[in-house]
Amino acid sequence: MSLVGYNVTINKEELAELPQALYTGDIKIVATARSMKAAVAKLRKSPIIGFDTETRPSFRKGKVYNVALLQLSTRECCYLFRLNRLGLRKEVMDLLEDEHLLKVGLSIKDDFMNLNKLKELHPEGFVDLQSYVKQFGIADNSLQRIYGILFGERISKGQRLTNWEAEQLSEAQMQYAALDALACIKIYDYLSAGNFNPNKSEYLRPIIVEDEGEMI
Repeated sequence: MSLVGYNVTINKEELAELPQALYTGDIKIVATARSMKAAVAKLRKSPIIGFDTETRPSFRKGKVYNVALLQLSTRECCYLFRLNRLGLRKEVMDLLEDEHLLKVGLSIKDDFMNLNKLKELHPEGFVDLQSYVKQFGIADNSLQRIYGILFGERISKGQRLTNWEAEQLSEAQMQYAALDALACIKIYDYLSAGNFNPNKSEYLRPIIVEDEGEMI
C-alpha cells in the first residue's frame, strides 16, 4: 500500500456530533404573480444567488411528482417559489438563463433535469459546488458534509421527505429549504475568499492505494 496524497473528508460519525446549523435570515414565500415579479427584481440586484429545489417524495412505485419548490437566495433573504402553484414562469426562467447572474448550487444537473419537465430550460451562470470544492481538496459531494467541514455545523435533513406541495409549508420546512440555498452562497463565499486551507483542516485524511500487483 502506498500513500499518494491527502484529501479532506468528514465521516458519518463526525458529522453527527456537530451542532445543528440554523437559518437566521429572512424568508419570503412566492406564490402569486405579483410577489414573483418583486422577488425576481430583488434577486437581480444580488451579486450572488443560492439555488436549490424541492420535490414532493413519492412512496408509491411509478408515482413521480414535479418540482414543487424553487429556492433562490441572496445573502440576506431566501425566496421560496411555489412552482406547484405558479409553474415555471418566464421571469424566473430568464433569471435562471441569465449568464451574467452568478448562481450557485449543488448537484445542479438533477435540478435542471426536473425543472425541464415543467418547461424547456437552458440555465446559464451557474457554479456547481460538487465540482468547485475539488480544487480545495474536499472529497465529499453532499452539501451537508461540505458545510460540516467548512463551518463545523450540521445541516439537518429531517424535512427532506416531507410534503412540499402542502397547502401551507411548515416553519421547519421553510427553514430547511432556505438554509440549503443560503448554504451554497456561504460555501462559495468562504472558499472563493481564500479562507480555507485544506492542510490545516482537522478532516485532512491520507489517500492510500494498493500497490500494483498487491492483492486487495
